[in-house]
Amino acid sequence: MNTFQLSCFLAVAEYLNFAQAAQALHVTHPAVSQQIKSLEKELNTRLFERTTRSVRLTEEGMAFLPDARQIVELSQRAANRFAGGPDKPIETLAVGCYSFACMILLAGTLQRLRAALPDLHPRLQTIPFLHIYQLLERGDLDAVVDFREDAGAKVDAQFREFAKVPVMFVCTRDHPLAGRPQVCLEDLKEEKLVLFLPTKGMLSVARLQEQLMGHRPPSEFYFCESVEAITVLVRAGYGISVLPDCLIPDTPCLCKIPVQDAPPAPFGVYYRSLQGKPALKDLIRCARLEEP
Repeated sequence: MNTFQLSCFLAVAEYLNFAQAAQALHVTHPAVSQQIKSLEKELNTRLFERTTRSVRLTEEGMAFLPDARQIVELSQRAANRFAGGPDKPIETLAVGCYSFACMILLAGTLQRLRAALPDLHPRLQTIPFLHIYQLLERGDLDAVVDFREDAGAKVDAQFREFAKVPVMFVCTRDHPLAGRPQVCLEDLKEEKLVLFLPTKGMLSVARLQEQLMGHRPPSEFYFCESVEAITVLVRAGYGISVLPDCLIPDTPCLCKIPVQDAPPAPFGVYYRSLQGKPALKDLIRCARLEEP
């Protein structure tokens, strides 16, 4: 099936006359007849009833008419999109992150980047943690927005810090510790913990989780695959959590308190190289303008 066949079908359906349809399409009468026969053979149905005096649509032809119109309109729209000749090249910047909450931190930076490069097309993608650095290494991503991993992560990329994010204790508002201005890790040693799955969370958060877990039994831990799941279980009273501030959704049901002896989490971007990537250079420059 091709668009010329469909155009012939639509013309015959409109004029109910093969000669007039051929004249409207600027082709010969036999050419229109051949296209209709070919289309009917492909669809395995008769689209028109023909006599020496008249042409009319069959029931099958009437059912096919809306489909044919839609296909031809889509084809024409696609052709019209490029009718003006080659468009200017589109410059893209592919940025990956495994948490939408981390991506939100880029909003101000991207606003400044848009002012500097108004024609840039950012490609923002949320990608599972286990695959994101593979895509960076392969060149499918220009950068990964993340918290800086410790030396054990062995990330084959350079890191540029944008900000230091405080680590917060998260609990329900009726929790006994909710009224404190700050807590320390020692205060949390008896609390049941809602944690990232070790295979899902960043290593910097995993190290903090390990400190809290200590030698406690598995029955005191609830593991989750996402920040959203952690938030739900904390809100339901299953336990508390400790997370970088930017990952915690703003909700009146939860209380977040600074953890005194947890160092802030460095937040920034991983990249392989800046060579030949002016948009990535500008992204880093705009991020450094971020007010503390």
